[in-house]
Amino acid sequence: MQTSSDRHEYPAHWEADVVLRDGGTARVRPITVDDAERLVSFYEQVSDESKYYRFFAPYPRLSAKDVHRFTHHDFVDRVGLAATIGGEFIATVRYDRIGTGGTAASAPADEAEVAFLVQDAHQGRGVASALLEHIAAVARERGIRRFAAEVLPANNKMIKVFMDAGYTQKRSFEDGVVRLEFGLEPTDRSLAVQYAREHRAEARSVQRLLQPGSVAVVGTGRTPGGVGRSILGNIRDAGYPGRLYAVNSAFPEEQKELDGVPACRSVRDIEGHVDLAVVTVPAAHVPGVVTECGEHGVQGLVVISAGYADSGPEGRERQRALVRQARSYGMRIIGPNAFGIINTSPDVRLNASLAPEMPRPGRIGLFAQSGAIGIALLSRLHRRGGGVTGHTGVSTFVSSGNRADVSGNDVLQYWYDDPETDVALMYLESIGNPRKFTRLARRTAAAKPLVVVQGARHGGVAPQGHAVRATRLPHATVSALLRQAGVIRVDTITDLVDAGLLLARQPLPAGPRVAILGNSESLGLLTYDACLSEDLRPQPPLDLTTAASADDFHAALSRALADDTCDAVVVTAIPTVGEGAAGDSALAEALRSAAAAVPTKPVLVVHVELGGLAEALSAAASTAPQAGPGPAGEAVPAAPAQQPPAVRAPEGAHLIPAYPAAERAVRALGEAVAYAQWRREAAEPGKVPEYEDIDEKGAAQQIAGYLARGQGLTLGAQETCELLGRYGVHVHRALPAPSPDDAVAAARTLGYPVALKATAPHLRHRADLGGVRLDLADEEQLRRAYAELTELFGKPAELRPVVQGMAPRGVDTVVRAVIDPAAGAVLSFGLAGAATQLLGDMAHRLIPVTDRDATSLIRSIRTAPLLFGWRGSAPVDAAALEELLLRVSRLVDDHPEVVAVTLEPVVVAPHGLSVLGASVRLAPPPARDDLGPRTLPAY
Repeated sequence: MQTSSDRHEYPAHWEADVVLRDGGTARVRPITVDDAERLVSFYEQVSDESKYYRFFAPYPRLSAKDVHRFTHHDFVDRVGLAATIGGEFIATVRYDRIGTGGTAASAPADEAEVAFLVQDAHQGRGVASALLEHIAAVARERGIRRFAAEVLPANNKMIKVFMDAGYTQKRSFEDGVVRLEFGLEPTDRSLAVQYAREHRAEARSVQRLLQPGSVAVVGTGRTPGGVGRSILGNIRDAGYPGRLYAVNSAFPEEQKELDGVPACRSVRDIEGHVDLAVVTVPAAHVPGVVTECGEHGVQGLVVISAGYADSGPEGRERQRALVRQARSYGMRIIGPNAFGIINTSPDVRLNASLAPEMPRPGRIGLFAQSGAIGIALLSRLHRRGGGVTGHTGVSTFVSSGNRADVSGNDVLQYWYDDPETDVALMYLESIGNPRKFTRLARRTAAAKPLVVVQGARHGGVAPQGHAVRATRLPHATVSALLRQAGVIRVDTITDLVDAGLLLARQPLPAGPRVAILGNSESLGLLTYDACLSEDLRPQPPLDLTTAASADDFHAALSRALADDTCDAVVVTAIPTVGEGAAGDSALAEALRSAAAAVPTKPVLVVHVELGGLAEALSAAASTAPQAGPGPAGEAVPAAPAQQPPAVRAPEGAHLIPAYPAAERAVRALGEAVAYAQWRREAAEPGKVPEYEDIDEKGAAQQIAGYLARGQGLTLGAQETCELLGRYGVHVHRALPAPSPDDAVAAARTLGYPVALKATAPHLRHRADLGGVRLDLADEEQLRRAYAELTELFGKPAELRPVVQGMAPRGVDTVVRAVIDPAAGAVLSFGLAGAATQLLGDMAHRLIPVTDRDATSLIRSIRTAPLLFGWRGSAPVDAAALEELLLRVSRLVDDHPEVVAVTLEPVVVAPHGLSVLGASVRLAPPPARDDLGPRTLPAY
């Protein structure tokens, strides 16, 4: 049992599970007085060379005094952390706070000396780097700002750990020792290093699960049927080339084989290493299996067994215990309650799932949190299903079930590097870490399409078994943020497959201009209308008439593809009477050959009852999406400068997807057009501008002073104006008017004409209710308006009236910023008024907002035409509005204590704008785990 030490209680929140460089896991925790025997045992397994590097002299064993020193910590000035696997130490790190002379000290001294020791067997796994991240976070929490480390020049590995960490460093050499000093505040470089390490480790951990050299199926039944026996057969029948074992404790001792596969009673009985165990035993027997696997060195588990968080509170605790137990042995888990995993690579051919057939090899990666949806996706991509025509292969498939450990984030890390995957399709019922998912999605989408459909989005609660962070953002806002990150967000499984089919087979369109041709005028018109609904720019349909031959289609498609005013072509086709399969094949070949001549433009087919044509258009392999030509014909880069390993070259850009309905084809094309535009913009990201008039330091002091009064508070009007003013956001002055005479005095101060507004909560920003009187030119009009308001709505104390100088006429808008504990800081914009609230017409961007983000934000709402001269009105000052958005973004980004800002209304005129109302809420900022050390979700 962990116990407290000298001065402070045991800091349980420092405990964490981490993924190491090779994909295994370790647990990081504070060292306590109970760890004396573990420490001695650990030290005995360290080589003499490593001991020499740690203590600068031969140091064969620890004395009793050493053991006491290294296990007794106050968790403030002296802290030790250990990385453990199976409960045993594999590495340690400690810091001791020091003063200016290098002697032991206490706060307020803000420097500490740090030292590491890693078992030789675990060196090279990234253990020291992970420990450095965690000990640095602990030190920052305890008020330490700098680390110092003395290292022998020959200890190159440890010097590299410090040098590669990304902190600002100072290096010196004295008395034969290298002295390193570095600050502990995260820098852009240290965060980049941390994210890169996280990516490599998590990708490798999934790779170990999807590319095992040996597999044991635990729980294979002695008689045909059953989950375990089925999975064993699926793995065998798929042609898995690695070592495969059947495990069941009920096997007779003399049984050595099952269905041609070596049979064992226990994982411990297997001779040789086991990389992956597929667990199918009842939940009550899983802990024993995990122990066997951990002690045998199994690297990962796929737990098919149900009865965990999907079965209620008792099962949820069983699931937590399962994850803790597996991680204690360095293993990662897919599941529990998983459908399984598939890898179609010719070198792997693994079907460790309940799918009876191995999908065709291809370029699409699938991730599903639901087994049922996973089955549907595999079925639709495996054969003609759901109306989607054409065979499209799968690279890898992961069904995470309860998603207790391995999540969609981990699989994204793997797909980003995977040269076998060109398109990623994900069905998500919850997003456990939206901030991280958005970061990973943005990076992945810059290299390969990521299509996501989110289930349970209107239920308000996560499905049973899913541990997710609470978010206050509505689903529409989360969807908008995902789209900002380049995610192709669709609503249905049908849309998911439709988009995936197009992106896997065709190049990305260079723009929204669409040519339509075919042998049915009606079908062409339907396609034209569908294009308009998807904000595409269709050309008038070309009707080839029902007498059109395959040669006519070839010639028309060739002309359309050669047209510089066309970015994509939709071909519509209805059956030709009497031609049958021969006609279908001829037409398919005509379309394929024409498309192959111009491989930079996508071609889609809308067919009606042309099964033969659809089959003929389908080919065995899929293609990677390619960037089309730019507006002026220049090549557009496929992704930003930082690219993942090269994706396999397309094997034929002439593979044409066919859809049974114009709406489905055009909807998929619309998503491809939007994604291609995002890719082009992502290649040249915007900038966060600097403003010389921003008083960041003054704002910080002001915020600190306000928060000293309490944990959370909404600022008063004067305080709000002062804080916003430090960031160049000036609020139109308003004076309280508790009586008619006060209103007249306020108007004299401000100058006529004025506005009289009720600011009571039920009337604020509700001009439609009559709580606002504008353009009051003199005292008489003001007193009459005051009397009308009080007669209609009640006493002044209830109305809280204010007088405000009139602002120039313009369009009323609203700007909001909020810090969500799950998604992070979000900036929102829309027009003010009840209609906008009713329609939910708000646009959203993650903070910090760039100049490009601000430009797109004000143009993203459906009512944006009102800002740009709709029906002959004067366009508003868009530049001033964009600058306001950028200044609010800077305020929230610079000061996370500003947890909510509302500017309403903001009247944007043809020249300038006026902020007529503002509110600011302050609170201690929510924890940012993306700025802390790498950890797996806690259980």
